Parts: sequence; C-alpha cells; structure tokens
Amino acid sequence: MAKQADLMQGTLEMLILKSVSLGRLHGYGVLLRIQQISGEQLVIQQGSLYPALYRLEHEGAIASEWGESENNRRAKYYSLTPQGRKQLAEETAKWNRMAGIIATILKISALEV
Repeated sequence: MAKQADLMQGTLEMLILKSVSLGRLHGYGVLLRIQQISGEQLVIQQGSLYPALYRLEHEGAIASEWGESENNRRAKYYSLTPQGRKQLAEETAKWNRMAGIIATILKISALEV
C-alpha cells in the first residue's frame, strides 16, 4: 500500500474551500470529500479540520447553518460565500503559479546552471 501524501502547510483551507464549493457539507463531510477527491491520498485529521473551518467561517469565506445529517444527528453545514469564492480563486491561482515555478526548478539539470 502506498504511503499517504503529507499535506503541505497552508493548503488545508484551500482544500476546504474547494470541497465546499462543490456543494453544502457538514464538517465530517468536508473531511470525507477531500479524502474522496484526492483518491484516498489525503486524510485530514479532525483536529486540523475543525479549527480551519472555524477560521474560514470567522473570516467570512464560508457560512454555516444547523441541519440534520444523514444519520439524523444535528450537524453544522457549511457553504461557500462570495468572499470564499474569490478567496478560492486567488489561492488556486497562487498555488498553480507556485507549482509551475517549483516544476521549472526541478527540471533544471546541473548542466544548465
């Protein structure tokens, strides 16, 4: 079995925003969606997830409302706000730009320096 990828610092909030942009989710649902869309390569710990959800809600990137989960339990459901949509677009652009820079650096051989 392959080792799970480690989550790079600063990416959890972007992944949460992306997950919530795909549809309203409760906290545990966010965790499962990230795991699912990563092909089971990322597993988010609840101890990291809930403080990040709180920060994003406090910043106005996501909004929450109470509802009932699939197993009839009270759960807080999160949805993306317009501010969150903008933040996701900005963070995605930064991530893609940085990934491109790093990919360029990694392609350079000793002969090219």
